Amino acid sequence: MSRFEGKTALITGGAQGIGAAIARAFAFAGASVVIGDISDEAGRALKAEIAAAGGESLFVHLDVTSEPDWQGAIECALQRYGRLDVLVNNAGVGPAPAPIEQCTVQEWDRIMAVNARGVFLGTRHAIAPMRAGGGGSIVNVSSLAALGQGTLMEAAYAASKGAVRTFTKVIAAQYAHEGIRCNSVHPGPIDGGMLHGVLSDPTKLERRLSRIPMGRLGRVDEVVAGVMFLASDESSYTTGTELTIDGGALVQ
Repeated sequence: MSRFEGKTALITGGAQGIGAAIARAFAFAGASVVIGDISDEAGRALKAEIAAAGGESLFVHLDVTSEPDWQGAIECALQRYGRLDVLVNNAGVGPAPAPIEQCTVQEWDRIMAVNARGVFLGTRHAIAPMRAGGGGSIVNVSSLAALGQGTLMEAAYAASKGAVRTFTKVIAAQYAHEGIRCNSVHPGPIDGGMLHGVLSDPTKLERRLSRIPMGRLGRVDEVVAGVMFLASDESSYTTGTELTIDGGALVQ
């Protein structure tokens, strides 16, 4: 039997980048995948790609800051597949590094809405169907920014990801007795679109790499592997933990 055969997984920010890689991995492992994203074109294209490879998926338009969107996404998942076993709160935004004095209230609120409120709403609406199914696994994609190396981080982004880290632990403690696990993943700099958009200056990228003992960027598949482990029954005795995938950045 495949690793996630008979299970349903909802991935936010699932149409592109790391989210799309996570969605593909779940489909390949036998899960029915609900791709949630604001990018309709990319989401439908990924659904078609998964279908062509023999996988099962559903695309839903999902703005993670919108409670009605969340209600609709969960309803679509239950109508189509009858259950929800895994939620991966992956959607996120990150501004270019800048002093806090240059961050506007509007930018602060936008970052908090996507990165923190989105995780809250997703978790809030996933609990009931997971409880009905006898349990589930919530994996929240946080960041190295929530844990350290503060001189290199943007304050609003770090604060939002720190909120995700703490929220994860509270949910883990409160719902463990119902078989619902909640863990967070904390990637360091990953070789992908968001990083290169923020660190487009080679000098800044070199400085960032100088703080990573392995001396390289992380790969998307390395993040995917961590998410899949925490979502699977292989981590059945793990909840409230934070998995760092950072090339050793925090050991300095």
